[in-house]
Amino acid sequence: MLDVIIADDEAPAIAELRYLLGQDARIGEVHAAADGAEVLRLIEAHPVDALFLDIHMPGLDGLDIARVVGRFARDAQPAVVFVTADEDQALQAFELAAVDYLLKPVRAARLAETIRRIAEQVQAPQPETGELITVDQGGVTKLIRRSDVRYVQAQGDYARLHTTEGSFLIRVPLNELEEQWAAHGFLRIHRSYLIALHHLAQVRLGKGGPSVDINGAQLPVSRRHLPILRERMSANRVRARG
Repeated sequence: MLDVIIADDEAPAIAELRYLLGQDARIGEVHAAADGAEVLRLIEAHPVDALFLDIHMPGLDGLDIARVVGRFARDAQPAVVFVTADEDQALQAFELAAVDYLLKPVRAARLAETIRRIAEQVQAPQPETGELITVDQGGVTKLIRRSDVRYVQAQGDYARLHTTEGSFLIRVPLNELEEQWAAHGFLRIHRSYLIALHHLAQVRLGKGGPSVDINGAQLPVSRRHLPILRERMSANRVRARG
């Protein structure tokens, strides 16, 4: 059963969506909020699996709330679904890793598909703790876990592993790591970069070309690799519209 929060500053919209959600056997408890501040209070009191957010609300709007929960620990992040009459914010929703973007009035069949995606995300296995990798740093040998690696940068015949603790150089070409780690959630996005998809924060489609945000670092995505990245994100979590 999926517990959810509906956030909308219009009571009829809340009532309609609450009714539609209540028709689905996969939905458990449904909480409602009229503004962003109330959403955050509800999340603290009642951890939920998903947020159904209107974009335009007084104070914190739906996009603001999505940015806030995006900073939660990954295992505590509720899925985010935008429910709006605004057709022009789909790109921002994609960048904020929304599970879906529903246009009002919401159709029951379309909502059922959204709930399916949320259920898949909630039931997805957590990233493995991963194999231990031996690295040298300043003459000291230490072990790091593959699951702690956010992204890998090519440096000739070497690869630099970037983690929250720092970066570590290993004598393995990026091409070899790409083959060895593909089954563990790593994806090539550029000739110089391999990323851990479970650490992906944002995808940007700016004028300077596509890029991703990994652990605060903005990395380029090549045009050749962008379709593969979007396909993997769509299959695992995000569905872009527009």
